Amino acid sequence: MGIKYKLAYIIIFLVVFSCSKKSEKVTTLKEKNLETQMIEVYNQAMKEFERGDVIYAGQKFAEAELLYPQSIWAPRAVLMSAYGYFSQGYYNDAIIDLERFLFKYKNHPQTDYAYYLLALSHYDQIVDEKKDLNEILEAKKNFQIVINNFPNTDYAKDSKYKLDLILELMASKEMYLARYYFQREKWIPAINRFKKVINDYDTTIYVEEALHRLVELHYKIGLVEEAQKYALLLGYNYQSSKWYEASYKLINKNYDVKKIDGSKQSKNLLKKLKTLFK
Repeated sequence: MGIKYKLAYIIIFLVVFSCSKKSEKVTTLKEKNLETQMIEVYNQAMKEFERGDVIYAGQKFAEAELLYPQSIWAPRAVLMSAYGYFSQGYYNDAIIDLERFLFKYKNHPQTDYAYYLLALSHYDQIVDEKKDLNEILEAKKNFQIVINNFPNTDYAKDSKYKLDLILELMASKEMYLARYYFQREKWIPAINRFKKVINDYDTTIYVEEALHRLVELHYKIGLVEEAQKYALLLGYNYQSSKWYEASYKLINKNYDVKKIDGSKQSKNLLKKLKTLFK
């Protein structure tokens, strides 16, 4: 009986081992077939992309990714789909693909490109700085990620340039609101908005006008000393501007603003002096 049982165990072991090897071969073959199918679908998507049919191309890229998500071609398919949508102005579809790529394929070698394209997808939707605040903020956030995390790339260089333009847009929005309050004689909200411009957007073209408006507003409500402070700040940094001349004429009867030699001006003086008014 003992020998029979041993023979039975040996036979069972051989059958199981044989089945497992066979299963392994079938699995390997299936994976190879999946990768082959994926590459074929990916190539079809590329052909449609080159023809300009980005909608159908996007569908084929998605199909390729689903066929074999573990392949190196899967994240490439997502990025190509996103770029195709972006190139034809389907920004929301591009954003969906890019956000999924960044969530699903963390630490991918082309993460810098994905963030840059995501920022551009929001940036290119900005039409009116007074209405498109969400797109402005999203573009700003993602350009900043590129600058901070990938500083030595060409994407970072262009992101810095785009970020400067975004800051101009945001300053423009603040100026629009400040002027709105000013025209309706809502002095405190207007003052707060103009202050925000000189505190947060002091590198933009709007800072000179904002300083002058603060001189004008404080003088109008009887806070002459505050008006003089802002006039001094304006004079130190923008003595030759029309806004300084307007401020000087406004308060010159009561306050003699000294002329400052332009050669002695400091680039950082505005940042130092503006802390007096925070």
